Amino acid sequence: QVQLVESGGGSVQPGGSLRLSCAASDFIFSAYVMKWYRQAPGKEREWVSSIWASGNTFYGDSVKGRFTISRDNVTSTLYQQMNSLKPEDTAVYYCNVELSGDRAYWGQGTQVTVSS
Repeated sequence: QVQLVESGGGSVQPGGSLRLSCAASDFIFSAYVMKWYRQAPGKEREWVSSIWASGNTFYGDSVKGRFTISRDNVTSTLYQQMNSLKPEDTAVYYCNVELSGDRAYWGQGTQVTVSS
């Protein structure tokens, strides 16, 4: 059974940093695009970043230059380094993988709160 388990969320002040992790299991991690999404209260889930199997990375405009997605194919772990955090980054963050068109998996999410 595919599992994605996020960790690393917490509460920080504006301008602070956090590093999220997503431990993946039961699929060939190195072969798939991995993504981070987030969902703020009262808003729809929003794509944040992607990393291809090749290592190419892509970011949403709201996080470009502040967030860095990376992957460790040896430990099957996805990361997201988040710097210069803003109150509007407050959300539950989810990692995601699509093994095929109708097989998408999500973690349980990790809460990030940015507040003074």
